[in-house]
Amino acid sequence: MTGELKRGAGILLPVSSLPSKYGIGTFGKEAYKYVDWLCAAGQSYWQVLPLGPTSYGDSPYQSPSAFAGNPYFIDLDILKSEKLLTAKELNDFDYGQSERYVDYEKQYKNRYAILRKAFKRWKNAQCEAFEKFEKREKWLSDYALFMAVKSYFGDKEWSEWDEDIRFRDNKALKRYKKELADDIYFHKFLQYKFYEQWDKLKKYANDRGIRIIGDMPIYVSYDSSDVWVNPELFRLDEKLRQTEVAGCPPDDFCEDGQKWGNPLYNWETHEKEKFAWFKSRMKALGRLYDIIRIDHFIGIVRYYCIPYDKSAKYGWYEKGPGLKLTNAIVETLGLGRIIAEDLGALTPEVINVLEQTGFPGMKVLQFAFGGDASNDHLPHNLRKNSVLYIGTHDNEPFRAYVDTRSKAELKHMMAYLGADTKEELDDTVIRALCSSVADTAILRMQDILKLGADARINFPSTLGNNWKWRMVKNEYNARQAKELKNMMSLYGRI
Repeated sequence: MTGELKRGAGILLPVSSLPSKYGIGTFGKEAYKYVDWLCAAGQSYWQVLPLGPTSYGDSPYQSPSAFAGNPYFIDLDILKSEKLLTAKELNDFDYGQSERYVDYEKQYKNRYAILRKAFKRWKNAQCEAFEKFEKREKWLSDYALFMAVKSYFGDKEWSEWDEDIRFRDNKALKRYKKELADDIYFHKFLQYKFYEQWDKLKKYANDRGIRIIGDMPIYVSYDSSDVWVNPELFRLDEKLRQTEVAGCPPDDFCEDGQKWGNPLYNWETHEKEKFAWFKSRMKALGRLYDIIRIDHFIGIVRYYCIPYDKSAKYGWYEKGPGLKLTNAIVETLGLGRIIAEDLGALTPEVINVLEQTGFPGMKVLQFAFGGDASNDHLPHNLRKNSVLYIGTHDNEPFRAYVDTRSKAELKHMMAYLGADTKEELDDTVIRALCSSVADTAILRMQDILKLGADARINFPSTLGNNWKWRMVKNEYNARQAKELKNMMSLYGRI
């Protein structure tokens, strides 16, 4: 079995980070412009991170659905061209005053208000394409009902809803479907427009040789339609409360460990059902993306359990489904479509699953320096079948990383990368990435633009200031594209 990717390079940039006059990146004109720039830069991949809706904390890794798309990404100018919105309506709303950072509070308050205006004009039109979409997407009705009921209860977590609908009593389901019919239809409309616009953008990219890499968070949010509709697939008690949650143990980076709070899977039930839910999820993601990066892949082999009411210090490891699940994934998607985010404790069991599947794992240059020559993130130690990053969305931009290194680390880095000055490191690290033996090299846009700490996307285990950074209009240019393309050609990545 082989899951190797063709030698190439790509750039990590969330859709939310694209320029836009409406406060957050969308599937509109700037996205198409960016795809054209990727082509000019000799890139093969665009890594977009998860495209799902966001909720409390604004993280795409804590979404109310494993299947739905983020309505914020629906381009308003496209809706205007379809006569669903007017120019005056677009100008009447405040989407945030910063060109550089997303204001999620403004998005939440105003984006849905203007999308409802578009919905009112659209909903009376007969639309065969929508009917086909509704029939094809089996998850849609449950998700739309979940969002409508959630709004009805003041956006409270589903565990705080009235008991009848919390436990999905048939009479309650029928009553809410009737009472909230218009709101349910609105959420279906949002998903239809999301997929309609994304499908066109993805085709545009694919037609020009750009493949989309998207992330699959291994866990789903407790406050999601997935858990509400399928509680038997998760470790919950008889009152549908969480018993153990996901996270990771204490380590050198976090002495208390990390408690993510996601419900753990009831793997015994998944296995009895031949991983039907996971297959449906992978099929849906396989439509959204060309290649799927499975976040926290090691959790498939062994996963950390934390009691719901205790800290991560009190957790323990349990055995995951391993090859049983990865075989189901390959059966659903075929080969060559998975990247395993295998950062962390690589036990022999994890290594064996990676070897059996042929999935490429990940290495990160920002983890490589300051030790000795045996560090397995250093380019000379890489395997061909791997994906090399300078840093991921969870790391600071390279320039900020350099500024916080010790003298010993900086000396090692400069010697290894062949930089005579600290200022040269921005360019030499990109060269090291592209010249490596790794089949796939992924840059971050912040590192191409040589930005610092203010351009960080996410700081794990914190809330309130993540997922906000955006490019401003015309920040990237043809000169950068030409330089990148020359490097891709030099190292056989195009």
